[in-house]
Amino acid sequence: MAENDEDELTDDERRKQGRAPDPVLPGQTASKAKPPKPVHLAFVLVIVAAVVLVVGQVVTILFKQQLVDEAVRQSQQAGQKVDAAQVAANASTLVWALFVGALCFGALLVLFAWKSREGTRSARTVVTLLAVLGLIFQLGIVRSVFSVISSLLLVIALILLYLPSVAAYFPKVGKKL
Repeated sequence: MAENDEDELTDDERRKQGRAPDPVLPGQTASKAKPPKPVHLAFVLVIVAAVVLVVGQVVTILFKQQLVDEAVRQSQQAGQKVDAAQVAANASTLVWALFVGALCFGALLVLFAWKSREGTRSARTVVTLLAVLGLIFQLGIVRSVFSVISSLLLVIALILLYLPSVAAYFPKVGKKL
């Protein structure tokens, strides 16, 4: 019976015991992680934050013309000579670049949140770094309702990932030289 229990350990649980991960042979399925509720909830919040961020960029694309009109109006009020076609072209490039960036950022965030959901400590660190970079970008450069909601969800997810009750789920793997 004890041998069966050991076969059910995830790679990170085996690392915590100082053992190497078991290879998954063809036809076998890898053991599933059983994360604590706060870790699972953090994963769900990261997914929702990524979706909100992408939806915000879609809304930006849909309202691009209003943004261009406002930029032209403000430039003309400031006494600057502005070519509306040039502003529109630059705005198109910007909104599509932000959209692609949001997709890539969201995909990376969800990927590493998935790995941290499995108990990988280094993935939790990467999620933390990505979330901090996202917070700086969303609240420092591009502010909208969507970015504020996404940022709030990311902060809550980070808090959940670093609760003392889940610390044992993210084992520190010792280094052997």
